Order: sequence, then C-alpha cells, then structure tokens
Amino acid sequence: MSKRTVLTGARVVRPDGVHEGGRLTIEDRRIVQDAREEPGTLDLTGHWIVPGFVDMHVHGGGGASFSAGTAEEALTAAETHRRHGTTTMVASTVTGDLDDLARQAAVLGELSEQGELAGVHFEGPFISCQRRGAHDESLLRDPDPADVRKLLDAARGQARMVTLAPERPGGLESVRLLADNGVIAAVGHTDTDYAGTREAVEAGATVATHLFNAMPPLGHREPGPVVALLEDERVTVELINDGTHLHPAALQLAYRSAGPERVAFITDAMGAAGMSDGRYPLGPMEVEVRDGVARLVENGSIAGSTLTLDKAFRRAVTVDGIAVPDAVRALSTNPARLLGVDERTGSLEPGKDADLVVLDEEFGLAGVMRHGSWVVPPTAAA
Repeated sequence: MSKRTVLTGARVVRPDGVHEGGRLTIEDRRIVQDAREEPGTLDLTGHWIVPGFVDMHVHGGGGASFSAGTAEEALTAAETHRRHGTTTMVASTVTGDLDDLARQAAVLGELSEQGELAGVHFEGPFISCQRRGAHDESLLRDPDPADVRKLLDAARGQARMVTLAPERPGGLESVRLLADNGVIAAVGHTDTDYAGTREAVEAGATVATHLFNAMPPLGHREPGPVVALLEDERVTVELINDGTHLHPAALQLAYRSAGPERVAFITDAMGAAGMSDGRYPLGPMEVEVRDGVARLVENGSIAGSTLTLDKAFRRAVTVDGIAVPDAVRALSTNPARLLGVDERTGSLEPGKDADLVVLDEEFGLAGVMRHGSWVVPPTAAA
C-alpha cells in the first residue's frame, strides 16, 4: 500500500511562481498531482515550501570529509548537509596524489551509484600554484589529458565536474576532453587572463568555480577571468554566499551581471560545517576554524567554508534582497540542471522526487524531506 502525504497551507514555490496557501501531495518518494484532503494531511500554514537544495561543490561536514576515502566519512558528511536542506550533493575532493584521488573517486563513485551522492567533483590537482588557496602546492600538476582520464575512469562514470587552470599545459585539451565526455569543465584556481578564459569557454568550459575567489581580481585595464566568465551566457558562476568569501557588493555585481538563470550558490564547505570551532583536516592540509571561518594553519589562507545551504538561502533573501523564486533557482533549479538531474529534482513538480525544504516566516529551517521521507520532521524542527 502506497504512503501518501498532503502538505497544505504553506507558500509553495513552484516553477510558475509562489502559490499562497498551496498544496503538495507526495506518494511514496515522488510528488504527484494534488489530491483531496485525507489522512496524512499536514497543515504548514505560515511556512514556505521550497525544493531541496542542490550543492554542486562541497568537501565535507559533520567533522567528516569526502577526501577521507571512506564510505563512513562520506555518509556522515552527506547526512550533515541533508539536515540543513541539501537533498542532492556532489562530493568534492581536494588536491592529492593522483593514486589517492583515484581511490577516493572509486568510493565516492560507488556511493553515487547507490544514490547517496550525485557524483564527484575534482577540485585540483590541475590548478595554478599562484592561486592554489588551500591546496598543497607540492601535489599540483599540469592537466595532462591522460591524468584527467584516469580520474574520470576511477569515478566509475560518476565524475560530474573538474576544476582546472586552463593556462597550464594540457589545460585546453583537458577542457575539450571533459566536454566530450559530458563532464563539466570548470575554470577555477587559475591565474589566466581575460583572453585565456575566453579560450577555455570556447573549448567547452561552462562553470566558474567560486567566482572571484582564487583568481586574478577584476581590473579596468586587465579585466581578467571574472569579466570573461560573467559576460558569457554559456557560463554558470558559483558564488559562496557566507558573508566571508564575498563582500555583499561583489555578490550583487556578479548576480546582476549573470542574472538569476546563471548563478549557483554553493557551500564549498569542509569538514567543520555543522560543527564547532577547532582544528580539522582538509585533504593533506590542516585547517583551524575560528568564529566559523576556516583558515589554513600553515599560512592563514581561507580554506573552504563552514556554510550550509539553509544559511545561504536565508542570507540571499534577507540580506541580499534576492526574491524567493530567484533564490530557489540559485540553490536548486540551476545546479540541478547543470548536473543533469533536473528530470528528478530541483523543482516541485509532479513526477519528481519529493525533495523539499520547509522554512518558517523568517526563512529559518523548519523541516527537510528527501525522497518522500522526513530527514527533519517539521514538528521536531519547530
């Protein structure tokens, strides 16, 4: 006998807009056409219902890291972010030895096959020494297409994105390889210029990895990669909306330039997400978190974030003044489309997975459902 749940009374954000006093009917794991009120109806008057968040760039959480190379740590990280509304996520690695990355990719690829994750994102080792951020310089290498292929193969067909510096030898060839294999080529941790970035986009790059961060700044005579990535309609820009990685004015500049269809809010979270201040590993590096800001112990560089997407959504609406439907695009619809999973998630439509987030009047998290089951029941979160 199928399990049916009917959610009523909330503002439901669907692709065609906000439905006041809306209804959402879930049968087993999927959204279905609205039904009559019946047993199982839950009144959520005074709340919002938005699609489950989709994070295409996250390294860990709950004290665990996707780079640890174990299913146990990966599942801990995934569950941490689910409790904060991220119902779909790609596991991001950090720079490491190529063989170690291949072993990590095999574990993460298997979890992706099982539906726990939505694929693997390799951030490094094919990045710039000058813009390495929280990556071990001794392990960086040129993006030789053979090495890129090795990682793709190790991920068991579950590689979704590779961040690389296109100016390094083999960079453009690797971008073409990724594009030809249906894997997102992302420009990031790069020291390239405006012209070099345009070359990468022409070769097939379609994502800007955490725009502004780990790339040359925008200049009036040397516009650099920021302008090239913002101006091209083929590129979606990642933004870390935690108030630390980007000044609000820089975020507004990027958001208005790219438009609501070309922005994806990400966490870039490391293992300290959902945890208290302290010291945590980030691949082979050590990170210290103070007041929620993660920095490398070695040199004080910002090392990912402790952000969760419920906080990013709330900040987008209450601080940045982004309309709720547009925030939904940035945190759900756009990344789902980029990852090729929009046929099953990223919007509240019949036939799609019942992945959703319940928010209170102030946009605080009040419930999370994934595949039709409550991760955070609304009554428990009140």
